[in-house]
Amino acid sequence: MASTLVQFRTEDTEKIKAIRILDRLGLSLPSYLRMCVSRLNQENGIPFSMKIEAEDNTGINALKRARCIAQEYKIADMSLDEINTEIAEARK
Repeated sequence: MASTLVQFRTEDTEKIKAIRILDRLGLSLPSYLRMCVSRLNQENGIPFSMKIEAEDNTGINALKRARCIAQEYKIADMSLDEINTEIAEARK
C-alpha cells in the first residue's frame, strides 16, 4: 500500500505542548498521528482517551516498553503494512 504525506498547520506552542505530552507517553508526534488516523478509520470515530493523569498507567507503560523494544530492534519507523507482512511471514 502506498504512503502519502499529510501536512497541517498549528501554532508553535500547541506543537511544543503536544510533543512534551507525547514524550511523557513514550510516543513521537508522527507515530501518534499515524495511530490516530488508523484507529479513527478502524472505529469509524474517535475510539480512545489517554491522559497522563490516569490512575492506571498500564497502557502508557506498555506503550513506553513497546517503543523501547522497537528502537532496540530498529523497527520504530515501520508502517502497519510492514508490521503485518512480517507477522504473516513469521506465521508461515
